[in-house]
Amino acid sequence: MRRSIAISMTMLALTAGCATRRAVQAPTVVATVPAPAPVAVPLPRGAYPGMPVPARLADGLYATPNRGLTPAATLWHLRAALNVAALACRGDNAATIVSEYNGLLTSQKSALAAAQTQYAAEYKAAGGDWQERYDDAMTRLYNFFSQAPAREGFCAAAAATLADVQGVTAAELPAFAAGRLAVLEKPFTNFYAAYDAWRTDRLRLNQLAMANVVVPAGVRTVQAVPAAEPVSARPRLELDTRALMDTAVAQ
Repeated sequence: MRRSIAISMTMLALTAGCATRRAVQAPTVVATVPAPAPVAVPLPRGAYPGMPVPARLADGLYATPNRGLTPAATLWHLRAALNVAALACRGDNAATIVSEYNGLLTSQKSALAAAQTQYAAEYKAAGGDWQERYDDAMTRLYNFFSQAPAREGFCAAAAATLADVQGVTAAELPAFAAGRLAVLEKPFTNFYAAYDAWRTDRLRLNQLAMANVVVPAGVRTVQAVPAAEPVSARPRLELDTRALMDTAVAQ
């Protein structure tokens, strides 16, 4: 009887001691999902990611140096575009472009000179350092028509323009310039549109790829297990070791 009581008291004491231990918090498992591979979308020829292009305006067209021009400015911009073509275009039409451009300068010398004088007067009328502003505008204009990605289409348009201008009179030249300047500009704005389309499509495909990420088999996202509330300490029972000693002796 004393042995049974002693063993029971021993088990009760051990149980009471374990009751004061804190619950073990389960480790947090974080699932790692591989990032999707970049979506490769072909760039327009001659473009590169992040290249600057003019912004589209409210009318859907691009902000180029050839917007909002007077008739004199339009004619002078046409001459500048054809000048770039004579300097930069190569290939089978190169010699013809140079020859016909020089012919234009000779046959339309008076009309071109008048356009230049009137165009400069527009800058002078604005006051300030008009020459610096004029020179800056001409630099931007030449740089615009010198953009390499659109050169093939530009040179083709320039060759056709020079061929057609041969029969144009001085009186008809301003109207001719108004129509053909847009043609000479179009290869560049087409390039801008192609680049914008590539940029928009790349963003769309990347977003689609992210939305369709599949979590690999065996990988789970496990929420963190909250820490268990500590168990209130219970009164410990003091064990009288003499009871065990007596039991051992009794055996």
